[in-house]
Amino acid sequence: MTKPSIRTALITGATSGIGLESAKALRAAGYRVFGTSRKPATSVDGIVMLVCDVADEASVATMVETVSGETGRIDLLVNNAGYGVSGAAEESSVGQAQAMFDVNLFGIVRTIRAVLPIMRAQKKGRIVNISSVMGFVPGPYMALYAASKHAVEGYSESLDHEIRDQGIRVVLVEPAFTRTAFDQNLASADTPLALYDKVRAERMVFLREAMKRADMPEVVAKAVVEAATAPAPKRRCAAGPVARQVSLLRRFVPVSAFDKSFRKQMGLPAIS
Repeated sequence: MTKPSIRTALITGATSGIGLESAKALRAAGYRVFGTSRKPATSVDGIVMLVCDVADEASVATMVETVSGETGRIDLLVNNAGYGVSGAAEESSVGQAQAMFDVNLFGIVRTIRAVLPIMRAQKKGRIVNISSVMGFVPGPYMALYAASKHAVEGYSESLDHEIRDQGIRVVLVEPAFTRTAFDQNLASADTPLALYDKVRAERMVFLREAMKRADMPEVVAKAVVEAATAPAPKRRCAAGPVARQVSLLRRFVPVSAFDKSFRKQMGLPAIS
């Protein structure tokens, strides 16, 4: 009898943090794992690293062709690559917003468009998109990042309806603050205004303190494996206890009460 092929997983942005830990967890779960990075990276722990810039259509196509050519299949795509911009909403130019969306949203669109024909030919596949609690609870001074994650949520839900009858499912994984280099890699707003200097500095202090108490990336990696392997997956998977609590509060607490509590936690003035 022919032995079943080993499941193949492809994860973008896999050099560190959530991406790397998810790649390791998927490898431990029995997948043959390919990770991507924008620059050449050494393959570790059985994870094959490939160069790919998700903002470049040709780069994505070449990477997907490499994986499918070597394995003959792609069972799982995890879209993790992305970054944030810190600052007041009006402090970022349209160009900066477009550049971030080109990675956080359109990078996902590119990779999905590249793998869907392969998954459709297999008559099965799973796509896991890494979102954030900011995909349903937008925070102050992270407007563009929150907007990109809201867009990912809407795109993912629509897509799941469209391709479910093809044997392919789309799942969102929604982490809260996670102990990665996210805060260190935040891009600064490119048109800063003196009006926001004080609060911008205070927000960075708040973020750094929050990161000290944040979930470890292994918590998110566990949610990724669950999203990838569940026979009947939920559309959204909160990663960790904080994310689950925020999700429940957002759904069941009255809007005015949630807003008041949220502003207090964010250190914002109590203004209705």
